[in-house]
Parts: sequence; structure tokens; C-alpha cells
Amino acid sequence: MSTAAGPGADQRTALEALLRRHVEEGTVPGAVALLGGEDAEPVAVGRLAVDGPAMPVDAVVRLQSMTKVVTAVAALRAVEAGHLGLDDAVERWLPELADRRVLRHPAAEVDDTVPAPGPITLRHLLTCTSGYGMVVDGSPLGAAMAANGTQAGPLPWAGGADAWLARLAALPLAFAPGTGWRYHHSFSVLGVLLARVAGRPLADHLAADLLGPLGLRDTGFWVPTDRLDRLPAAYRAEDGALVETEPAGGGPYAGPPDVDVSHGELVSTAADYHRFLRALAARTPVDGAPLLSAEHLALLTSDQVAPALKTPESFFPGFWDGTGWGFGVAVVTAGPAAGRYGWSGGQGTDFFVDPDGTTGILLTQVELGERTWGLLQDFQALRDPDRLS
Repeated sequence: MSTAAGPGADQRTALEALLRRHVEEGTVPGAVALLGGEDAEPVAVGRLAVDGPAMPVDAVVRLQSMTKVVTAVAALRAVEAGHLGLDDAVERWLPELADRRVLRHPAAEVDDTVPAPGPITLRHLLTCTSGYGMVVDGSPLGAAMAANGTQAGPLPWAGGADAWLARLAALPLAFAPGTGWRYHHSFSVLGVLLARVAGRPLADHLAADLLGPLGLRDTGFWVPTDRLDRLPAAYRAEDGALVETEPAGGGPYAGPPDVDVSHGELVSTAADYHRFLRALAARTPVDGAPLLSAEHLALLTSDQVAPALKTPESFFPGFWDGTGWGFGVAVVTAGPAAGRYGWSGGQGTDFFVDPDGTTGILLTQVELGERTWGLLQDFQALRDPDRLS
């Protein structure tokens, strides 16, 4: 298949053909995707589950880390409303994070620490430089995170937001705030922060400040019971086969949870997420004003990580080659797609926005692995980089 797609109907045809090929090859049982500008419409291919009903175009999927940019926008809106500042210490609202201690070196025992030279700020959370994050090197800190339920995994965090934060706060920082980069946990901390600043669960705050005004009726922290017929099954690939990890219409996101999930991740549809991205990129008015100021949009969509922090051990090998990190999104910093921003979710979701406003959204429900990475790469290649402005 060609890596370029023409405009309009040709682009939609190429997208549908790509999805069908990957369904037929067994990469995913089904997918919903969208590629184009303001009027782009999603296409659905395959099934909600292996041997299940057809995948609906309005499938409500687990976004996982595609949640991060939504949380980042909510945080910047709180800044613009005067509720907190980018360089405010978060311990005012998160006293659990006062008086942090830092490992003497990455492989140190968890009690071999020194006082942190400064507090964690909102900016540190948005840029994944708080000192909290994924540890995958078998260190004592990594073992301690696995033991107390704060290591990242495919399932939502166990327990409520306050209990989760208390467990995380019981562990030292991997590095002093602002001196390193580690993925993921900062945004769960950010969710708890926003809930406490707002004085209500993040689900309620997002509904009132962002999701409701944008008309995103299918986006939230769980799937309402009357829409469970649109929640696909979740899978992981093992030995070349798809193994179901959550049933269609079931799992942790089915119906309202019993605990506060302000530290959690969203579910959404392709149409909802496209409306959010259009409001962000085109600065569509929401309640009479743009979603974000031009200043904050520029910060969110440009590289905010100092070169010294882009070390090979901070994330997977090669991640920083031509890539930076803004606020909740990766940013392409070199090559023909320079200026593109976007991110993926661990359950096989992906989005990007190009400088000319072209948007791509891909929603599957198979954990990222060799074959799903191939699908994501094929999807992004449909966008002809020669047409970037």
C-alpha cells in the first residue's frame, strides 16, 4: 500500500483499506479511525470482539494515555482562571507530597535518600519531570512500586485516588524535581491535583468545565450502563493470538466505579475526541472564549524538555530522536513531519495533529505490541508529510 493518501474520498478509502488489512491479518478484531480536517468522519471496520457484533462507528473505547492531553488542557484552563500557576508548588493542595526525599542514585535502596532541593510544581507534572514515573530497570524503587501497586500496567490503578496518592507518596522520588524525565505517573498526580483545586472529583470538574461545554457526551471516566453495548472487548497479543483481557461491555470501565477515579483515564469515541482536538487546534470558542490562550496552546504543543533530560534510560531507546515532549503530548521536532503533536494509549489508541490542522485518530483495543505498533505506524504513514505546512 502507498504511504500517501489523497484528499477526501481517496484518503477515506485508503484508511478503510488499511484497517481491513490489519483486521484480516489478525492484528486487531476491529478499529475505528478518522483522518482529515474539520469535516472528517470516522470509519469503523471489524468487530467489537472476536466473533462479536460489528464494530460501531461510535464505539466507546479505553483511551488510556490519550487522556493526558485532556488533563493538560484542563490544568491550563485552571491556570487561565487564576486557580493556580504553572510554577506553583503542588503541596498546597497535595500535602502528601511535601518534604519529598530523593534517591541518592537510581539504583539506591528506597531508604537511601536525601531531601529534595525544591518542591514539585504544576509545570513538573505537565512535563513528566516531577521525579515520579515508570521504572523498568529492576531497581529497588521499581520493585517497591510493584509491591505497593503504583507501578504502571494495562489495568486502571487499584483503589481510590487519595489512597493511590498516599501509596505513591510513601516512596522516594527517582530524581529531584526538574532534573530528569520519567513517563506516566505525573499525570495521575495531576488528576488528583485538579480535583482538589476544584473541590470536586475530576469527573465532575471535567464534565462542567470541558466535556459538557464541548458536547462530548460519550467521554468520561466510565461507560454508562445504557451504552455498554458500544464498549469493545480488550485484548493483548500472546504467541501470535489475541487473548481477551476485558469482555465486550465489561471490565473496570463498565458503569460507575465505587471509588474516586480522579487519578484515572478516560473513555471516548472518535467523534468526541475529534471535536476536542478541533476545539484545541482551531481555537474554537467554548462558552465565548477559546479553549486555551495562544500562549498556553504554544507551550502545550512545543518541546518543553531540556536536552540534558533526554537520556536513553528515561524512556524506550530512540524515543528522543527527533521527538520532544510538550504538555501531555509528544512533539515532532525534526524531519518532514516537524510540528506534529500527538500521543498513543497503551490499549492501541493513537492521535496526531499536523501544523495545517489535519487530524488523525486511531482507536483499537489491543495492547501495544509489535503488531499494533506496526498498525500505528501504517496509520501515521497515510498522512503525506510532503503536504505539511
